Parts: sequence; C-alpha cells; structure tokens
Amino acid sequence: MMTDPIADMLTRIRNAAMTRKRRVSMPSSKMKLAIARILKEEGFIQHYDVTNEKPQPQLRIVLRYDREKQPVITNLKRVSKPGRRIYVKHDEIPWVLSGMGIAILSTPEGVLSDRKARKSGVGGEVVCYVW
Repeated sequence: MMTDPIADMLTRIRNAAMTRKRRVSMPSSKMKLAIARILKEEGFIQHYDVTNEKPQPQLRIVLRYDREKQPVITNLKRVSKPGRRIYVKHDEIPWVLSGMGIAILSTPEGVLSDRKARKSGVGGEVVCYVW
C-alpha cells in the first residue's frame, strides 16, 4: 500500500530523468494532473496526457532535455508529507534556488506555482520544490 502518491510521482520523474528516459507513466489523480500542468507551464516537462485505461487512468509525462541531453529537471523535493504538513502565508512563500526553481503550493485557489501564489496573494500547503 502506497501512503504518499505525490512522493511516488516525484520519485518516478526523478528516476526517469536520471536514467534519461523520454517518458514516464504513473496512476493518475487530480493532484498529479495539477502538478503536471504546473511543470508544463513552467517549462520543466514537454508534454503530459492521460490514458483511459481500466481500472485506473494512467498519467504519461514526456520529459524535457537540453541540447547536451541533460534533463531540465535537476531535482524534485517533497516538502509537505502525510506525517507533517507544511503551510505558509503568502508573504512567507520560499524562493527555491533564488528563483531558479519553483515551489508548488496547494492553495484555496487551486494548485499554483510560487510565482502565481505570490501574485494572487494566497498561501497554502507547500507540496514540493522543483529545480
């Protein structure tokens, strides 16, 4: 039984990037789709889609690499865990690598990147860091 599906998603992406895989699959959920949408908007992945497989749809992510075949995603870190949730106010949202990376937050307005959360003036649960 998996207790933290978001950590599993981040680990799958991290492992696929380290082994230079082009795509990675995982069971889909609304939260995972929201994280994939943010990764696409911020330019960390190329593409994502959902297959209609039974019994559970699969989320497929196509990773992005630079010209030297180095992954765009250097690392991902799970911040808020099931055993310890981390919440921040809008003025306490952390800067990841001085703005080179992003923090993904679950806010009352939905799942947002740190930049959009600061702009909207909302805080929330810090889900993960990506750089």
